[in-house]
Amino acid sequence: MSEPYSVGKLDELPSFDGPGTLRWTPIRRPFGVTAFGVNAYTAREAGHEVVEPHTEETLGHEELYVVVAGHATFTLGGDEVDAPSGTAVFIRAPATHRHAVAVEPGTMVLAIGGKPGLH
Repeated sequence: MSEPYSVGKLDELPSFDGPGTLRWTPIRRPFGVTAFGVNAYTAREAGHEVVEPHTEETLGHEELYVVVAGHATFTLGGDEVDAPSGTAVFIRAPATHRHAVAVEPGTMVLAIGGKPGLH
């Protein structure tokens, strides 16, 4: 039987380069999360991406992004959203094009996603 909970610091989990300038920290696998996807993305420099440009049309996912460190600018379907640390951005519509760039070096964004309807 596995432990009933997991604890870890985001900056101590294994992370990997890519895609692009992103630093990717997978969270779902190390913690054994099965109900939703969850990752963290970090930009080493201002101007680097913390969310790669994409939609979720293929998977039909809703996504929640939380800026846990630094400061980012999100572009959501053409609208710009200023997102300093502590900002949560929820994207309900899978077809909405999303992208985010760090305003400060070391910006980290937590990304949580899954199919709507289960709660």
